[in-house]
Amino acid sequence: MFKTSSLSAFSPRIFTRVMSTTPLPMPQLPRTDEGKRICQIVRVKPERLEEYKKVHAQVWPEVLGALRKAHVVDYSIHYFAPHNLLIAHMRYIGSDFQKDMDGIKENEATKKWWQLTDGMQESFVPGATGSESGPGWWVEAEEVFRLEG
Repeated sequence: MFKTSSLSAFSPRIFTRVMSTTPLPMPQLPRTDEGKRICQIVRVKPERLEEYKKVHAQVWPEVLGALRKAHVVDYSIHYFAPHNLLIAHMRYIGSDFQKDMDGIKENEATKKWWQLTDGMQESFVPGATGSESGPGWWVEAEEVFRLEG
């Protein structure tokens, strides 16, 4: 238990004075203006959600390596429960987007990963049959706002 005398250093008057004269340092944030920012959406089947989360808690190293080799960085997938949406955000920092995306498609571990995960999802892309071929599996979302560092 604190004694009243030990709290005197934390009085609002002293705290306000210290805070008003001490500038806060600007945090060093990673650059967010590099490369192409990509946001994609797909629906997760509700009955497969826990399985989807479980496999994504331990993504295969070969799949992560293929993404890195293809210059994909800052990649995350979020779940929006009210509509069972998976929302992926990533940045591409390479110089030949199509070549690098084709490289991901040719990676054997990635093909097996997609065979595992595509069945857990439902695409919004008309005519889509899976990640490996066709018009694409995840639909791209348009960026309408951005705040840079």
